[in-house]
Amino acid sequence: MPDVTIVVATRDRAAELRRSLGHHTAPVIVVDNASSDGTPAAAEAAGATVLRLPSNRGAAARNAGAQLATTRYVAFADDDSWWAPGSLERAVELLDAHPRTALLAARVLVGEEERLDPVSEAMARSPLGRPEDLPGPAVLGFLACSVVVRRDAYLGVGGFSDVLHFGGEEELLALDLAAAGWGLAYVPELVVHHHPAAAGRDPAARRRRQARNRVLTAWLRRPLPAVARAAASVLATRDGRAGLADAARALPGLVRARRPVPPAVEAARARLSGY
Repeated sequence: MPDVTIVVATRDRAAELRRSLGHHTAPVIVVDNASSDGTPAAAEAAGATVLRLPSNRGAAARNAGAQLATTRYVAFADDDSWWAPGSLERAVELLDAHPRTALLAARVLVGEEERLDPVSEAMARSPLGRPEDLPGPAVLGFLACSVVVRRDAYLGVGGFSDVLHFGGEEELLALDLAAAGWGLAYVPELVVHHHPAAAGRDPAARRRRQARNRVLTAWLRRPLPAVARAAASVLATRDGRAGLADAARALPGLVRARRPVPPAVEAARARLSGY
C-alpha cells in the first residue's frame, strides 16, 4: 500500500501494541511519548518504525509521525485500535476521487462484540448535509484513532495542538481544516476496530481534560458568546469545574493564539448539538 502510512502515538502501552500492531496492513510509524516501559522495543519487534520523543507531547506526537511519513495520506490509529482489511485501500480511492477532502472519518466498532461507537452514530446523523464534492456526510468532529488525512493538508494547518495534549483534541483540528477550505466526511464503509482496555485508565482525569479542552478550543477558534456557553456547559460536575479551572490557568498564555474561524465555519459548528 504505497499511498498511506499508519501513525500510532503511544506511551507505556507495550501490551496493547503487541496485540494491535499485528492487525495493521500498511507500514506503521509508532511515535513513543517518552515511555518508561518496553513500548519502543515491542513496536520494533512488531516491525514498526519507531520515533522516540524526549518528552510526552500527547496528541501532537502524531504530527511528528506525519512529518516522518512520505506517503500522500496518513491514517491514525491508537495503540488499541486497527483498520479493517480493505478500508485503507478504499480510503485512498476516495481521497483520490475527492480532492477537496482532507479527512475521512471511519465507522468505529468497539470490543469483541463490535458495538457501534456513539461518535460514529452521531456522525451518521450529521446535520451538515452531504456536499457533492465530499464522499459522505460533512462533519466537524471525529475520533482521532479512526481517520485518514491528506498529509499536506494536515501538516499545513499545524496538525494536532500541543496545548490540548489528549482528550477532545479533535475539534480544534476539524475547525482548522474547515477554516482552510478543506472538507471532512464520515464514510461508514471504512471500518476501525477499537478494543480499549479499562485497566490503567482514569475516567475522572479524562473528563477533566475534556472539559479543559472544550473551553480552550472555544477560546481559540469561536466567538466570545460560544466561549461563555462552553464554560457554562462544564459547570455541572466536579470534573468539569476542575477542567474549567485548568483552562483558566492556560488562557493567559493563549491570548495571541486566538484565531476565530470564518463565519461560514462557525455557522456550521453552531448547527451541531451542544453549546
